[in-house]
Amino acid sequence: MKRYIFPFILASVIILSGCAEKKVNVNYNGNPEPLKQNAYIMLPLGSVKPAGWLKSQLEAQASGLTGNVDDFWPDLKNSMWRGGTGDAWERGPYFLDGLVPLAYLLDDEKLKEKVKTWIEPILASSRDSGWYGPLKNKDRWPLAVANKVLMQYYEATSDPRALYVLERYFRYIHDTPPDWPDKDWRGVRAMENAVTGYWLYRQTKEPWILETIESIQKNSPDWTTFYEKFPWDSAAVADKKVPLEWKVDGLTAHGVNNAMAIKYPGLWYQQSGDVRFKNAVFSGIRKYDRNHGQVGGRFSCDEHLSGNSPDRGTELCSVVEYMFSLEELYEIFGYNSLADRLELLTFNALPGTTTPDMWAHQYDQQSNQVLVSGAKRDWTSNGDYSNIYGLMPNFACCLANMHQGWPKFAANLWMATNDNGLAAVAYSPSIVNAKVGKGQDVSIREETNYPFDGKVTLKIITSGSVKFPLCLRVPGWADSVVFSYRGKTKTGIAGSTVRIEERWKDGDIVTFNIPLKIRFETRYNNSLSVLRGPLYFSLRISKEYKSVKINYDNFGYKGSIDWEIYPESPWNYGLAFDKMNPERGFEVIENPIGKFPFADVGDMVWSADSGKYILCRSDATVLIKARGVRIPEWTLKDNSAALPPLSPVKPEGYPEVIQLVPYGSTRLRITEFPFVDAALIEDVIR
Repeated sequence: MKRYIFPFILASVIILSGCAEKKVNVNYNGNPEPLKQNAYIMLPLGSVKPAGWLKSQLEAQASGLTGNVDDFWPDLKNSMWRGGTGDAWERGPYFLDGLVPLAYLLDDEKLKEKVKTWIEPILASSRDSGWYGPLKNKDRWPLAVANKVLMQYYEATSDPRALYVLERYFRYIHDTPPDWPDKDWRGVRAMENAVTGYWLYRQTKEPWILETIESIQKNSPDWTTFYEKFPWDSAAVADKKVPLEWKVDGLTAHGVNNAMAIKYPGLWYQQSGDVRFKNAVFSGIRKYDRNHGQVGGRFSCDEHLSGNSPDRGTELCSVVEYMFSLEELYEIFGYNSLADRLELLTFNALPGTTTPDMWAHQYDQQSNQVLVSGAKRDWTSNGDYSNIYGLMPNFACCLANMHQGWPKFAANLWMATNDNGLAAVAYSPSIVNAKVGKGQDVSIREETNYPFDGKVTLKIITSGSVKFPLCLRVPGWADSVVFSYRGKTKTGIAGSTVRIEERWKDGDIVTFNIPLKIRFETRYNNSLSVLRGPLYFSLRISKEYKSVKINYDNFGYKGSIDWEIYPESPWNYGLAFDKMNPERGFEVIENPIGKFPFADVGDMVWSADSGKYILCRSDATVLIKARGVRIPEWTLKDNSAALPPLSPVKPEGYPEVIQLVPYGSTRLRITEFPFVDAALIEDVIR
């Protein structure tokens, strides 16, 4: 069993096997001097396309809120960013930060036309000063997000106007006094500009861009010292010292700010070269886990950092921002523990906080979530509707910002290596089209049902033979992986990267099977969580969906709805657990992957064909049968599952067969289980 603090493997022990060595890629723009060379290089948007179940997931997103919300939600439909008279702040850029990559990853002409209705007014808005966007907006924060939108749009289209607008805006920042107050979003998130800034420097090599980033770093809040000292630990939570407000200290305790800021010392490390900034990143992640860690690789924030008990919530915005931070950090450092964490968030926390059809989302998700309603809860600083699945529960920021999660994950499944090869960052069905070697075009089709199944096949497609390295990650939770190719084999140990350099020919195949053993994690009050590969498993609870009207208009557009969800079967089970033989009593069943990869029987899904909601009758893609014992004294408290009783729990009844399904396939769940000693259960039976 592992503790819930995820280990982060340092460079001294991670095995990169030459995949991050000092060479210069001739096909893609890596960091030029004086920046430090990064471990890998992100490929331009569109180089990686989703396939298989991942494409189905992105198609569900396109058919759900992402493809429709700006047609009916006034804040986007009438946004000043697209020439209207409505919202002029962050919501338009947030939405585009997901819509742009989704449109070009799917090659969806309808979505690309929609992108143009936004991008054309933005490109036309650039003023002589370099400022751009709605005339009403005087705040730098939404432009930090819009910068990332234009960066992705340029990569997908090569439209020179996008590069021109970005250059002019960064020149504006360079030539005007610093404006990064620590009491405002634009200050506490100032280094978000560095994401686009370093990308822009790679395109232009203009030295004044680095001067601009240095000015931002030196004149904005000091997140590096924050991660070194980390005042908002578990003791601060217990003593109620975490500031639940929107002043300077409260902004450093705000969950989404933390999810964004974890990459800021790493971004600056590229320019400073000071190992202090690298260390701050990994110190921060360890402290998140130790003090606020939740299943699925996330940390609690409902709305502020709130401890590690399983009744705490995590805001959806913090999930997608944490994912993006990990993608950026993996490019910089190449540590496989970052990719392990990225998969945990993507395959658990992200789908677990949306409906399978992606027409509704939560503001807060819980590890032990047995009731979804507007009933009063003990959130740290959020409202009562925070765990409703709906259009914009609690606050609308997540409705605007949720869209980037899946597309950016898909876009960054593969990266370029410094020695002109390709690296598999995370595993999912996809096809990457890239230049390798001395500029030859190559495609690799990744055929897999991972994370539901461990088998992976990579098919090389090329017009002629070409020599280049393939760098393949071995997850840190896997004992070892054997890679087979061209009559050879190579074995990689947990956490390593296996480098396979060959003169590849069209039709060459690499196969491997990542062993998805059941394993266990010790969590709050000595409770247990069950994992198989990167998937957490939760108790399947029969559920009843009830559409509700809450404190805003959901507009009734297509599938837009607000759901309360009530349990129709018991949830207060402890796991029967045999310490001497942990996998005893657990049976894995794999099922076909449906149209909605993270749906389970009993879910309500929108049918565009019939124009109404229908009941899902298909089982989750993976199901685990286990043994459980009811714990009568474990009940609700403040309309959430009370904290799990300290384990091991004395058995009082007979064991029952219970079913576990992937966390991401649940809307109601128990994921941190009290456990009962299996030997004591047998004594009760006898």
